[in-house]
Amino acid sequence: MASWPSLGLRARLLLAFALLCVVTTAAVAGASYVEARNAILERTQNAAVEAMRARLQTLFPLRDPTPDQDKLSGIVSIVAERNNDAVAVYHGTRSPASPARPCLPFGSPCRQGLDPGMVPKKLRRKVADGVIAWQRVVWEDGPHLIIGTPLMIVEPDRPTRASGIEVYVAHSLAPEQRSIEDLAARAWLYGGMALAFAVFLALLATRSVLRPVRELGRAARLLGEGELRTRIAVRGSDELADVARTFNDTAEELQRHVEQLREMEADARRFVADVSHELRTPLAALAAVAEVLDEEAAQLPEHAGRAARLVSQETLNLTALVNDLIEISRFDSGVAALALNEVDVAELVRATLRTRGWSDQVRVEPSPEVTVRLDPRRVDVILANLVGNALRHGDPPVSVRLDADPHWIVLEVRDHGPGLDEAVLPHVFDRFYKASAARARSEGSGLGLAIARENARLHRGDLTVTNAPDGGAVFTLRLPRDQDGGAT
Repeated sequence: MASWPSLGLRARLLLAFALLCVVTTAAVAGASYVEARNAILERTQNAAVEAMRARLQTLFPLRDPTPDQDKLSGIVSIVAERNNDAVAVYHGTRSPASPARPCLPFGSPCRQGLDPGMVPKKLRRKVADGVIAWQRVVWEDGPHLIIGTPLMIVEPDRPTRASGIEVYVAHSLAPEQRSIEDLAARAWLYGGMALAFAVFLALLATRSVLRPVRELGRAARLLGEGELRTRIAVRGSDELADVARTFNDTAEELQRHVEQLREMEADARRFVADVSHELRTPLAALAAVAEVLDEEAAQLPEHAGRAARLVSQETLNLTALVNDLIEISRFDSGVAALALNEVDVAELVRATLRTRGWSDQVRVEPSPEVTVRLDPRRVDVILANLVGNALRHGDPPVSVRLDADPHWIVLEVRDHGPGLDEAVLPHVFDRFYKASAARARSEGSGLGLAIARENARLHRGDLTVTNAPDGGAVFTLRLPRDQDGGAT
């Protein structure tokens, strides 16, 4: 289901102010318009009725209670005002029709004056009952007020009775209509001015509100980027000032904790580096003794020989672990450097496999001859870790493939085992990480792949791992062909 795009805070504030102004202006202007319109029409209506009553007074007493058409015309001439239509009706007789009135704005004939048939039936019934009544109607040439009145016969000592003469006057409401239209136009004008003023106020309000919000957002971004000394200037004592103070307190506490963690991490790294270096001397002596024990293990009794071989193997494992820790400490301290040489990468791959006795276990796919300036020892460490990991934890065949383009060389090491679990993939290059907690301690320190990636990054390259679609893990080493910028 499609959703409306999210509006920013400025747009929402402006929209809220505008809607509030529109609703308020419409309510006030509408109420004022209706009240003024009713007042204008009521005042006009009352004035027209009073004027008609005043003119009717000149007709009494009636000279002839049974007038003909001429006498009805005389009645109309007395009752009707200028520019008003009138008609007098006595049973089936009516006053002569008025001349045709022009229809604005073109002046063509519009209607033939007031005709009894144009008077609403409800109004005629009221007048026939002896009541003065009026009603507003709309014709083609505009709104009109029709006032109807019966003429009564008043005689001394006799009850007042209807003469049967009905007089209707159509009073034009065009001037009042123009006044009402002018009033509506002014209401729209004032509403537009109020809307513009509200938008102006909204812009001022949003500016004062959004400025600290923007500062807070900028400070949050800087804090997320590691600028822990970022703070916000606190202005005033409103809610935004409370937010700024809370942010500053949080940033200060975060800075304190991060500095503590960095100090602890630095202490831990120094401890590992110091212990690793301190262990190198006794380990060298132990390695020499272990080598002698390993050579003499065959002549020793069975239990003693097994113990001698175990000591020799564990001494080698401990030496490898200490060497890995020393290597990691060099990366952490930033002293690791490249010793660049022109190297035939394909020959380097074959030499790595040959030195470790893996030539018969690993298939090297045909590859172009690529000569690149790199650190052969560090690339050898990367390849040894990748191939050794594939041989230990994957299934054969294990293969190495070399590709190259004008800017990069790519080495892929692939096995055909079950691959890596999706939960393991993000942590493969983490230090001391092992996919299975039950894995034997002799299988490695958990630092090999971490060291391989650090060596790749030292070359300004990268090392990644994925699962092949048909099974097996694929480790991909990408190194730039131009290493001059990476030498230190």
